Amino acid sequence: MVRNRTRLYGGVLYTFVCYTKHENFSIAARDEDIPEWIFDVNDMFLIPVRMFRDPFMLDPNKLVLCEVLKCDRKPAESNHRRSCNNIMEKVKEFHPWFGMAQDYTMLGADGHPYAWPTKGFPKPQGPYYCNVGADRAFGRDIVECHYKACLYAGLKISGSKAEVMPSQWEFKVGPCEGTEIGDHLWMARFLLHRVCEDFGVVASLDPKPIPGDWNGAGCHTNFSTETTRAEGGLEHIEKAIEKLSLHHAEHIRVSDPHGGQDNKRRLTGLHETSKIHDFSAGVANRMASIRIPHSVSQNKCGYLEDRRPAANCDPYVVTRAIAWTCLLEKEEEEADFLSDLE
Repeated sequence: MVRNRTRLYGGVLYTFVCYTKHENFSIAARDEDIPEWIFDVNDMFLIPVRMFRDPFMLDPNKLVLCEVLKCDRKPAESNHRRSCNNIMEKVKEFHPWFGMAQDYTMLGADGHPYAWPTKGFPKPQGPYYCNVGADRAFGRDIVECHYKACLYAGLKISGSKAEVMPSQWEFKVGPCEGTEIGDHLWMARFLLHRVCEDFGVVASLDPKPIPGDWNGAGCHTNFSTETTRAEGGLEHIEKAIEKLSLHHAEHIRVSDPHGGQDNKRRLTGLHETSKIHDFSAGVANRMASIRIPHSVSQNKCGYLEDRRPAANCDPYVVTRAIAWTCLLEKEEEEADFLSDLE
C-alpha cells in the first residue's frame, strides 16, 4: 500500500510517503522499490530518485525526492537535475565533492523580519554573528528543530550558525559527491520550510531581503576534486580558478533563478561580497568571487569556495556549471555551457 501527499516546490516534487509491502516494513527500503507516479491533468511523471526518513510522521514513513518529467518524458522546464546528473557522470572520475552553505532569513507571516521591532530596526550589525543571548539570537529553537529533522532524515547536514543580520541563519550541507549535493540541499530546504510552518514563521531565500546596511543571503559553494585534495592540489585549484574567471558572466547568470537579477541586489562589493560584474579571487578574502581558505593555502591542497551563488540558487544548476567549467576540457562542450538552461 502507498499513501502519499505531494507538494511542488522549486520545480522538484517532494512527496510524503507511507510505503508498506507487509506489516513488518523494513526501513532499508530502496528507491527502486517505489513506482513512478502520474499527477496533474497533463500527466506529468514523478520519477523517484532518492528517499529519506520522514522526521514528522517517523518510521516507517519516507520522504521521496522525485524528478518531474513532462508527458513526453522529457524533463520539466524547471527540472535541472537531469542535465546536472549528465555532467556529473562525465566527470565522475574526478570525484567532485561539493559543500553548500545555505543562508536564509526568518520572517513573520506578514513579511516582517522575525523578532525585529514592529517599528524601526534592531541594533546595527555586529553582535549577531555566531551569537548567544535572547537579545541577539532570534529563532534558535527553530534552527535546532530543523537540524534535528535533517539528521533524522539522513541528510548530510554538517553545521548551522547565526549569520550577520539578526534573524538570519545558515546551515551547511556536504560534503557530497556529484548530484547528491543538490538532492540533499533541496530536501534540507523543504524540511526548513516545513519546520518553520509549525512555528508560524516563513523562511526566505531572498538574496537581499532587507535593503540598506544589512548583509544579504548567499549559498556559498565549496568545490574540490580528488586532485585538489591530494598533495600539491593548490596548483590545480589555481587552474580551476583561472577557468572560472573566463566564464564569470555565465556563472552570474546561473547564480539565481532569474539570470542574476536577484543577485544584483546582493553582490555590491559591500557586506562581504564581490562586485557582480568583476571577477576576483584571493586567499582568505571574503570580498572575492572565489575564496581560497587560509588553511588550504597553508596545506597546499583542499578546496575553493565560490561565494557568488545567491541563497535562492538552484544547486543543480550551480554545481553543474562549476563541474562543466572546471573539469570539461572540450571546446565544443564549453560552447554549450548554457544551452539547455535557456
